[in-house]
Amino acid sequence: MAVLPIRVFGDPVLREVCPEVKEIDESVEALVRDLTDSLPRPGGAGLSANQVGVLKRVFVFEDQGEVRACINPRLLSVSEETGEELEGCLSLPGVAVPVPRHLAVVVEYMELDGSTRRLEVEGWLARVFQHELDHLEGRLILDRTDRESRVQAIQYLQGEAAIEGH
Repeated sequence: MAVLPIRVFGDPVLREVCPEVKEIDESVEALVRDLTDSLPRPGGAGLSANQVGVLKRVFVFEDQGEVRACINPRLLSVSEETGEELEGCLSLPGVAVPVPRHLAVVVEYMELDGSTRRLEVEGWLARVFQHELDHLEGRLILDRTDRESRVQAIQYLQGEAAIEGH
């Protein structure tokens, strides 16, 4: 169990597609514990494996105070209706950009015990699932927002990196 550093914008691992987990073994169980320990609370809705530098198709999310793991998650269906809200990301500290998302999704994933779970989620939790699934595909909220918001966010992030470098 460890609190791992969260990778930030510019780290190439954030752009990697995470391969599926072949078997749930001790390394996956340890990864889930580390992700759970590393998820800031309050303030973190979810955390994907590649955000801590591990290329596995795993993320954790907080649901009503409980942190749960999703292994090999996939979207089964999405609502036609979408909504745009400001969205932040632990890998883009200080940035919030408008991101359109489906208002409801059906997801399927494995739990740590190997069982398959199917969830229909809407609202905030649907947004969290889509955000974390994007991470597992190597996508960031910058890829989903409008051009002006993306440019402003990147300028902000590059300015922060320049300040930290001095």
